[in-house]
Amino acid sequence: MTMTIRSQIPPEPELSPAAPTPSAVPVQPNPEQPALDESDQTSQGHDDDRDREGFKFPHPKLRLEIRDLNHPGASKFLGAVNAATILSDAVKNVQRLLYRSAADKHTSCPPTRSVTVILRDMGGVAYTTGTDLDSDHKEIHFSLSYIAAHIPSSPPSRLPAELTGVLTHELVHCYQWDAHGTAPGGLIEGIADWVRLNCDLSPPHWKREVKLDDPWDKGYQHTAYFLQYLEGSFGEGTVRRINERLRSTREYQEDEFWVGLLGQGVKDLWCEYCASVGGDDEDESK
Repeated sequence: MTMTIRSQIPPEPELSPAAPTPSAVPVQPNPEQPALDESDQTSQGHDDDRDREGFKFPHPKLRLEIRDLNHPGASKFLGAVNAATILSDAVKNVQRLLYRSAADKHTSCPPTRSVTVILRDMGGVAYTTGTDLDSDHKEIHFSLSYIAAHIPSSPPSRLPAELTGVLTHELVHCYQWDAHGTAPGGLIEGIADWVRLNCDLSPPHWKREVKLDDPWDKGYQHTAYFLQYLEGSFGEGTVRRINERLRSTREYQEDEFWVGLLGQGVKDLWCEYCASVGGDDEDESK
């Protein structure tokens, strides 16, 4: 039996004030990486995907399914981005930020074999789910209604970055670890938005909104900026270490996880982060 757990990205504030409960799509460890498909070649702007050591991340089979070509969101999507390269480039960015290199012995990239993006008329923005085939095959469901409605709420020039940002966030859920389903949903969503942030795809409304009485794992951009602070405080690769520890941890225990990884409790780290950006009195944009 295959369990399907959805991870949903919240709508923009102007489209829906209610944010759904975040959850991760679990990735099952698989020591055997799939053979590389030589037909999965480099995307536009990348002549060679191999790193300095000559290794290459396995590239998943990528598919795009549009349920309704007559929907106004379909034409806006196809007119805003290059459908042949947007997913390939986003996968490479996710792999680079979470795993650095295929030759990195300190991180283990999951063997995701295929990702199918399904554009359809639905509420919300997007969510990621596993498939009945097996846990190495993923689906990203993306709302045509959201795509159609986005231009009136933002300059048309923002649409390509918004589409790429949403897809990048959802692709993180195809490649991250989650302590066998026990990690806080806010941490999982925060890592996804941290990747989006570091691809320079953050929307204009994102801000460093910090309050001491807020939970550190509030999720999405709130936790993403906290993770960015940890990256700066503990060195480049800190978020990779967090993700890798979520792979090796059988059951997430907050104190054990963070003290063992960074030498401090996460609540103390959150207090330090709040103080670094002005605590309750200051909201800082990136």
